[in-house]
Amino acid sequence: MAYQAGGQRPVPRPVPESPGAQAYLQDYAALLEAVSFPSVVIDHRWDVVLANTAFASLFRGVGPHPTAMPGDNLLRFVLFHPDASAVLAEHESRWCLPMLAHFAAAVERHGQDHGLQAIRRDIAQDPLMEAAYRQGLPHWIRAVGERAVEHDGAVRPLVHPDPRWGATDCRIVDETPRTLRELGYTRLTLVLRPVRRPAPAARRTVRPRRTAGHLSVVPVPEA
Repeated sequence: MAYQAGGQRPVPRPVPESPGAQAYLQDYAALLEAVSFPSVVIDHRWDVVLANTAFASLFRGVGPHPTAMPGDNLLRFVLFHPDASAVLAEHESRWCLPMLAHFAAAVERHGQDHGLQAIRRDIAQDPLMEAAYRQGLPHWIRAVGERAVEHDGAVRPLVHPDPRWGATDCRIVDETPRTLRELGYTRLTLVLRPVRRPAPAARRTVRPRRTAGHLSVVPVPEA
Protein backbone atom coordinates (compact mmCIF):
# COMPACT_ATOMS: atom_id res chain seq x y z
CA MET A 1 0.00 0.00 0.00
CA ALA A 2 1.12 3.56 -0.61
CA TYR A 3 -0.28 4.62 2.77
CA GLN A 4 0.10 3.30 6.29
CA ALA A 5 -2.74 2.47 8.66
CA GLY A 6 -3.41 4.39 11.84
CA GLY A 7 -2.96 7.87 10.43
CA GLN A 8 0.80 7.51 10.04
CA ARG A 9 2.73 9.41 7.41
CA PRO A 10 2.24 7.86 3.95
CA VAL A 11 5.25 6.14 2.45
CA PRO A 12 5.97 6.52 -1.28
CA ARG A 13 6.00 3.19 -3.13
CA PRO A 14 7.16 3.61 -6.77
CA VAL A 15 9.78 6.33 -6.36
CA PRO A 16 12.13 8.01 -8.86
CA GLU A 17 15.86 7.40 -8.61
CA SER A 18 16.79 11.03 -8.00
CA PRO A 19 17.43 11.71 -4.29
CA GLY A 20 15.98 15.19 -4.73
CA ALA A 21 12.76 13.79 -6.20
CA GLN A 22 12.54 11.22 -3.41
CA ALA A 23 12.93 13.93 -0.78
CA TYR A 24 10.23 15.98 -2.51
CA LEU A 25 7.83 13.03 -2.42
CA GLN A 26 8.54 12.41 1.26
CA ASP A 27 7.66 16.02 2.06
CA TYR A 28 4.68 15.94 -0.28
CA ALA A 29 3.42 12.87 1.59
CA ALA A 30 3.31 14.94 4.80
CA LEU A 31 1.35 17.64 2.96
CA LEU A 32 -1.07 15.04 1.59
CA GLU A 33 -1.71 13.63 5.06
CA ALA A 34 -2.72 17.07 6.32
CA VAL A 35 -5.66 17.14 3.88
CA SER A 36 -8.98 16.05 5.38
CA PHE A 37 -10.48 14.91 2.06
CA PRO A 38 -9.42 11.71 0.21
CA SER A 39 -6.38 12.61 -1.87
CA VAL A 40 -4.14 10.42 -4.02
CA VAL A 41 -1.08 10.72 -6.26
CA ILE A 42 -0.99 8.35 -9.24
CA ASP A 43 1.27 7.70 -12.21
CA HIS A 44 0.26 7.26 -15.86
CA ARG A 45 -0.81 3.64 -15.17
CA TRP A 46 -2.97 4.80 -12.24
CA ASP A 47 -0.59 3.03 -9.87
CA VAL A 48 -0.94 4.73 -6.49
CA VAL A 49 2.25 6.54 -5.48
CA LEU A 50 0.85 8.28 -2.39
CA ALA A 51 -2.53 8.31 -0.65
CA ASN A 52 -3.61 9.90 2.61
CA THR A 53 -5.52 8.37 5.51
CA ALA A 54 -8.79 9.93 4.30
CA PHE A 55 -8.38 8.01 1.04
CA ALA A 56 -7.81 4.77 2.95
CA SER A 57 -10.89 5.46 5.09
CA LEU A 58 -13.11 5.87 2.03
CA PHE A 59 -12.27 2.34 0.90
CA ARG A 60 -11.96 0.66 4.29
CA GLY A 61 -14.96 -1.59 3.65
CA VAL A 62 -13.56 -2.96 0.40
CA GLY A 63 -12.78 -6.67 0.42
CA PRO A 64 -9.45 -8.16 -0.66
CA HIS A 65 -8.63 -8.58 -4.35
CA PRO A 66 -5.40 -9.91 -5.90
CA THR A 67 -4.96 -7.14 -8.50
CA ALA A 68 -7.55 -4.39 -8.00
CA MET A 69 -7.11 -2.84 -4.56
CA PRO A 70 -7.70 0.93 -4.48
CA GLY A 71 -4.40 1.58 -2.71
CA ASP A 72 -2.50 -0.23 -5.45
CA ASN A 73 -4.05 0.82 -8.76
CA LEU A 74 -7.09 3.07 -8.88
CA LEU A 75 -8.00 2.22 -12.48
CA ARG A 76 -8.01 -1.50 -11.78
CA PHE A 77 -10.18 -0.93 -8.72
CA VAL A 78 -12.80 1.01 -10.68
CA LEU A 79 -12.87 -1.47 -13.55
CA PHE A 80 -12.43 -4.85 -11.89
CA HIS A 81 -13.09 -4.85 -8.16
CA PRO A 82 -16.50 -6.35 -7.30
CA ASP A 83 -16.92 -3.88 -4.41
CA ALA A 84 -16.26 -0.77 -6.53
CA SER A 85 -19.95 -0.08 -7.13
CA ALA A 86 -20.61 -0.19 -3.36
CA VAL A 87 -18.38 2.88 -2.89
CA LEU A 88 -18.60 4.58 -6.28
CA ALA A 89 -22.30 5.21 -6.89
CA GLU A 90 -23.69 5.17 -10.44
CA HIS A 91 -20.57 3.17 -11.07
CA GLU A 92 -20.95 2.43 -14.78
CA SER A 93 -21.89 5.84 -16.15
CA ARG A 94 -20.18 8.18 -13.68
CA TRP A 95 -16.97 6.28 -12.91
CA CYS A 96 -16.31 3.31 -15.16
CA LEU A 97 -16.85 4.90 -18.58
CA PRO A 98 -14.85 8.08 -17.80
CA MET A 99 -12.00 5.89 -16.52
CA LEU A 100 -12.13 3.77 -19.67
CA ALA A 101 -11.89 6.98 -21.71
CA HIS A 102 -8.80 8.04 -19.77
CA PHE A 103 -7.33 4.58 -20.18
CA ALA A 104 -7.84 4.74 -23.95
CA ALA A 105 -6.01 8.08 -24.02
CA ALA A 106 -3.16 6.64 -21.92
CA VAL A 107 -2.82 3.70 -24.33
CA GLU A 108 -2.48 6.16 -27.23
CA ARG A 109 0.34 7.96 -25.41
CA HIS A 110 2.09 4.96 -23.84
CA GLY A 111 1.09 2.06 -26.08
CA GLN A 112 4.16 -0.05 -25.27
CA ASP A 113 3.83 0.26 -21.49
CA HIS A 114 3.67 -3.25 -20.03
CA GLY A 115 1.39 -2.20 -17.16
CA LEU A 116 -1.16 -0.65 -19.52
CA GLN A 117 -0.93 -3.66 -21.83
CA ALA A 118 -1.74 -5.94 -18.88
CA ILE A 119 -4.83 -3.86 -18.08
CA ARG A 120 -5.86 -4.02 -21.73
CA ARG A 121 -5.60 -7.82 -21.66
CA ASP A 122 -7.77 -7.96 -18.55
CA ILE A 123 -10.36 -5.73 -20.22
CA ALA A 124 -10.40 -8.08 -23.21
CA GLN A 125 -11.09 -11.05 -20.93
CA ASP A 126 -14.24 -9.41 -19.53
CA PRO A 127 -17.02 -9.45 -22.17
CA LEU A 128 -18.89 -6.55 -20.55
CA MET A 129 -15.82 -4.37 -20.29
CA GLU A 130 -14.55 -5.27 -23.76
CA ALA A 131 -17.87 -4.36 -25.35
CA ALA A 132 -17.92 -1.06 -23.48
CA TYR A 133 -14.33 -0.28 -24.48
CA ARG A 134 -14.57 -1.18 -28.17
CA GLN A 135 -18.16 -0.39 -29.14
CA GLY A 136 -19.80 1.60 -26.38
CA LEU A 137 -17.09 4.08 -25.39
CA PRO A 138 -16.88 6.04 -28.70
CA HIS A 139 -20.68 6.26 -28.84
CA TRP A 140 -20.86 7.41 -25.22
CA ILE A 141 -18.20 10.12 -25.68
CA ARG A 142 -20.05 11.48 -28.73
CA ALA A 143 -23.31 11.49 -26.75
CA VAL A 144 -22.06 13.22 -23.59
CA GLY A 145 -19.23 15.33 -25.00
CA GLU A 146 -15.52 15.38 -24.33
CA ARG A 147 -15.92 17.41 -21.13
CA ALA A 148 -17.87 14.60 -19.47
CA VAL A 149 -14.82 12.35 -19.41
CA GLU A 150 -12.62 14.89 -17.63
CA HIS A 151 -11.87 14.29 -13.97
CA ASP A 152 -10.99 17.82 -12.88
CA GLY A 153 -14.15 19.59 -11.80
CA ALA A 154 -16.40 16.55 -12.22
CA VAL A 155 -19.04 15.98 -9.52
CA ARG A 156 -19.62 12.28 -8.96
CA PRO A 157 -21.65 10.29 -6.42
CA LEU A 158 -20.16 7.96 -3.84
CA VAL A 159 -21.11 6.14 -0.66
CA HIS A 160 -18.75 6.78 2.26
CA PRO A 161 -18.57 4.09 4.97
CA ASP A 162 -18.59 6.83 7.61
CA PRO A 163 -22.29 7.53 8.34
CA ARG A 164 -21.46 11.21 8.81
CA TRP A 165 -21.01 11.29 5.04
CA GLY A 166 -22.98 8.30 3.77
CA ALA A 167 -24.43 8.70 0.25
CA THR A 168 -23.03 11.98 -1.00
CA ASP A 169 -21.22 13.63 -3.90
CA CYS A 170 -17.61 14.57 -4.39
CA ARG A 171 -15.98 17.07 -6.68
CA ILE A 172 -12.77 15.74 -8.21
CA VAL A 173 -10.04 18.39 -8.19
CA ASP A 174 -6.76 18.01 -10.06
CA GLU A 175 -4.13 19.58 -7.78
CA THR A 176 -0.99 18.58 -9.65
CA PRO A 177 1.92 21.00 -9.15
CA ARG A 178 4.63 21.34 -11.77
CA THR A 179 7.16 19.17 -9.94
CA LEU A 180 4.74 16.26 -9.67
CA ARG A 181 3.77 16.66 -13.32
CA GLU A 182 7.43 16.58 -14.36
CA LEU A 183 7.78 13.29 -12.46
CA GLY A 184 4.85 11.90 -14.46
CA TYR A 185 2.41 11.97 -11.55
CA THR A 186 -1.07 13.39 -11.04
CA ARG A 187 -2.73 14.37 -7.78
CA LEU A 188 -6.49 14.07 -7.43
CA THR A 189 -8.53 15.13 -4.40
CA LEU A 190 -12.14 14.09 -3.78
CA VAL A 191 -13.81 17.08 -2.12
CA LEU A 192 -16.76 15.58 -0.27
CA ARG A 193 -20.09 17.37 -0.36
CA PRO A 194 -22.64 17.50 2.50
CA VAL A 195 -24.84 14.42 2.77
CA ARG A 196 -27.58 14.26 0.14
CA ARG A 197 -31.05 13.89 1.60
CA PRO A 198 -33.63 12.13 -0.62
CA ALA A 199 -36.95 13.85 -1.19
CA PRO A 200 -39.65 12.49 1.18
CA ALA A 201 -41.88 11.30 -1.66
CA ALA A 202 -39.08 9.95 -3.80
CA ARG A 203 -39.66 6.47 -5.11
CA ARG A 204 -36.90 4.00 -5.54
CA THR A 205 -36.12 3.17 -9.16
CA VAL A 206 -35.29 -0.42 -9.96
CA ARG A 207 -32.62 -0.62 -12.64
CA PRO A 208 -32.84 -3.39 -15.23
CA ARG A 209 -30.28 -6.15 -14.96
CA ARG A 210 -27.32 -6.05 -17.29
CA THR A 211 -27.30 -8.46 -20.18
CA ALA A 212 -24.19 -10.22 -21.38
CA GLY A 213 -21.92 -8.37 -23.75
CA HIS A 214 -22.54 -4.75 -22.77
CA LEU A 215 -22.87 -2.41 -19.83
CA SER A 216 -26.37 -1.20 -19.10
CA VAL A 217 -25.41 2.38 -20.01
CA VAL A 218 -23.93 1.28 -23.33
CA PRO A 219 -26.29 0.56 -26.24
CA VAL A 220 -26.11 -2.87 -27.81
CA PRO A 221 -24.07 -2.60 -31.04
CA GLU A 222 -26.09 -3.06 -34.20
CA ALA A 223 -25.47 -6.28 -36.09
